[in-house]
Amino acid sequence: MQIFAGLGNPGPKYAGNRHNIGFMALDRIAEEHGFSPWKARFQGEVAEGRLGSEKVILLKPSTFMNLSGQSVGEAMRFYKLEPEDVTVFHDELDLAPGKLKVKTGGGHAGHNGLRSMHAHIGENYRRVRLGIGHPGRKDLVSHYVLHDFAKADQDWLDDLMRGIAEGAPELAEGRNDKFLNAVALRTAPARASKTEAKPKPADTAPEPKSAPEPEADPEAETRSPLQKLVDKFR
Repeated sequence: MQIFAGLGNPGPKYAGNRHNIGFMALDRIAEEHGFSPWKARFQGEVAEGRLGSEKVILLKPSTFMNLSGQSVGEAMRFYKLEPEDVTVFHDELDLAPGKLKVKTGGGHAGHNGLRSMHAHIGENYRRVRLGIGHPGRKDLVSHYVLHDFAKADQDWLDDLMRGIAEGAPELAEGRNDKFLNAVALRTAPARASKTEAKPKPADTAPEPKSAPEPEADPEAETRSPLQKLVDKFR
């Protein structure tokens, strides 16, 4: 059994925020893989189901971002799991929008949700870092993450969510590379070559010129030798 935890803030006011991209990822996984309806549990919302051969608990803490670890820690202790059995999906300012990386361990880099996770379960859990980009200045970060994605972001956001849902069974099986491949197939599909085909020689070779026909000689001799002799003495 594993726990997939998404980080975000509860309620419709925050549902479309960049900070809630972790919730969005779990919603898409639950929808695509037929998980149970969401139920209130462990200070959050829980849905149960299977990804591949693994039983997975999806958990969206309702404690607000900066207390997320309380909810995840309670669920982890209830099921007698270890931090290595927990995967956290969260927004990442240091990655460009639409980019995704997977890592285990490391610091929280000032992220309030990760800071809370560290406080309650330590740092040895797996993270799926979902790029949202950076507003450019530190004083703009709070407003930026608590603001909805722009309409122009919807295409890449939908591709990213589809890739995560399709690759989720690989992630549950511990095959991070195949999970990343599944996401890349949606976010960076192979493009057809734009090189134009060169014309075939037969299409451009000039037609050979035909040999000129001989012109008719208007003075061609048609008289007989006898007629020539008669004409000579006239």
